[in-house]
Amino acid sequence: MDYEMIAIGYGNYIAKARVIAVVTADSAPARRMIQDARDRASLIDATGGRKTRAVIVMDSDHVILSAMKPDAITAVPDCAESYTEDGDVG
Repeated sequence: MDYEMIAIGYGNYIAKARVIAVVTADSAPARRMIQDARDRASLIDATGGRKTRAVIVMDSDHVILSAMKPDAITAVPDCAESYTEDGDVG
């Protein structure tokens, strides 16, 4: 099985097929979603200590924080790499 990966900044990648939504982090509903994920221990912070600009919702109910803007994450599928289950670039 191949996974197409999306770069979310600072050397972090996520599986494109597992993404449900990419939203901006500055709205009240997004902040509530972040807090709810933190409370249930399903929050992944991939900002590298920088300001959170995008909130990525995964099909596994995980919420991932990214320092990249949502437009930048969704507009650059060409830089994504395809990985096999063994971790090899395919």
